[in-house]
Amino acid sequence: MSIFGEMSIITQRGDDGETDLMFGKRIAKTSLRFTALGTIDELNAALGLARASDTEENNTVILDRVQNLLFALMGQLACLPKDQAKYLEKGYSSVTPVDLEWLTETARGIEDTGVKLTHWAVPGAEGSMTRAHLDVARTVARRAERDALLLHEDGGEVPETVRLFLNRLSDLLWILARAE
Repeated sequence: MSIFGEMSIITQRGDDGETDLMFGKRIAKTSLRFTALGTIDELNAALGLARASDTEENNTVILDRVQNLLFALMGQLACLPKDQAKYLEKGYSSVTPVDLEWLTETARGIEDTGVKLTHWAVPGAEGSMTRAHLDVARTVARRAERDALLLHEDGGEVPETVRLFLNRLSDLLWILARAE
């Protein structure tokens, strides 16, 4: 189900320093919620670079699923806590414990192929653009996690599944970069 319908990109509604959330709510572009949303959007773009840089086919499948889950996660965060029930009633996607388990098992499966932490990885040292892009995405994932935690600690009620997903995602991205 689309949350957008048909709308113009150039609305001028953000000219006053505020932006729209779901269900007609507005918040400041400097708010912790919007900062977290922006960082997750940046993460998705960084994953797009990794995906477009000749990654292995299996990794493309993994990144595709992660990117789609990030859209669901952004939908959850683009909804104020008091509107979460309405969000779910409308049938919008969200990150679930099943998704979290998939992420964890995917990382463990790659780790079981022999990828281990034996020393610090120097991003870009291997000469692989895909690895370098995955390392950039990993650092953005860590920042997204910190932003989500700040929002939660400030009373923004970020679902536990979202917080755990962002933590585990950075682990998966590290493992993917080493396995690439």
